[in-house]
Amino acid sequence: MAAHHLGIALDEEVVATSEEPDALTRANPLGKIPTLVLDDGTAVFDSRPIMAELDRMSGGKLYPRNGERRRTAERLEAAADGLCDALVASVYERRMRPAEKVHTPWLDYQMRKAVRALDWLEAEAPALRGRPHGGHFALAAALAYADLRFEALNWRRGRPRLRRFIDRFAETVPGYEALGPRA
Repeated sequence: MAAHHLGIALDEEVVATSEEPDALTRANPLGKIPTLVLDDGTAVFDSRPIMAELDRMSGGKLYPRNGERRRTAERLEAAADGLCDALVASVYERRMRPAEKVHTPWLDYQMRKAVRALDWLEAEAPALRGRPHGGHFALAAALAYADLRFEALNWRRGRPRLRRFIDRFAETVPGYEALGPRA
């Protein structure tokens, strides 16, 4: 999403991480997505280092230069990434274990973390004025992932500030719906 918005062309390759595809594990020994492979073959993996790389590639257009505003963007990004971590842990618990071995207390723990993160994000919901920053993109991606995999979570219920944020983000970033996570 951020690369598209910044006008940075990327060749996208969709992979199933559970199949441990060679192209992914050669680039990223952890076999995780996202992974960005640069023109020189260097691999950058994990969302925050990739966002930092996109910031460098764009000449510093992805994060505020002001220290306090940058910290705010980074805190937002960390909370959104943490929300995704909890949601992904829940998905893997269900996908990777036989049904009789799925650990419900673990799933409940992850959902409590997700709800706390959503509540914090509601309280800290950013205004979107001017150019979107890395924290905005991370939050939009996390909410799109919640919509994709956790419809029952219904993050919009009781969170009007997050609803306003995502509506404004969709207006500000053309193609948001098409650029978000998909099955």
